[in-house]
Amino acid sequence: MDFSDLRFSTQRLDIRRFVPADFAAFQAYHRLPEVYRYLYAEPLDDAEAAEKFERACVPRLRKKGDAAVFAVERREDAAVIGEVVLKLESAIARQVEVGYIFNPAFAGKGYATEAMRAILDFAFSTLNFHRAFARLDAANAGSVGVVERLGMRREAHLIQNDQFKGVWGDEFIYALLRDEWMARQSGA
Repeated sequence: MDFSDLRFSTQRLDIRRFVPADFAAFQAYHRLPEVYRYLYAEPLDDAEAAEKFERACVPRLRKKGDAAVFAVERREDAAVIGEVVLKLESAIARQVEVGYIFNPAFAGKGYATEAMRAILDFAFSTLNFHRAFARLDAANAGSVGVVERLGMRREAHLIQNDQFKGVWGDEFIYALLRDEWMARQSGA
């Protein structure tokens, strides 16, 4: 699928492909330690941010591991406040990993939940994925709240499955099936 002209809206947000003018906003939140607290990686330096941004500007979902990263823009002022991502896990099984990163300056306003609701609907309704899942640090209470508000179910609690800065961390896996999503959207 060609994502070059992708743009869809929620009540307060536009979700679209990244464009070169978005780099400053992208770089601003990708350099913050609090953004990377639960990502098992270090904040990005300028070169890393430029490389990651270049990949984000070319969203694709052709083979396992491909990612489609989309800018989340606040409609009231066109501020890029974060991103949502679809990462192809299996084309045959029609499974996609979903995720997001937001600038903490915009936290606590429901933007992540609103954007994730839209990207899940896009994944199920437009792209016809069978299953979407999210992997998150078990200590990330904010993200647990987001995925649970979206009706995703916790399918796994992986104990000390990853290590960052010498500290073992647990991971939750939340998931949702297309049929479950579609039934909720139709009010069934």
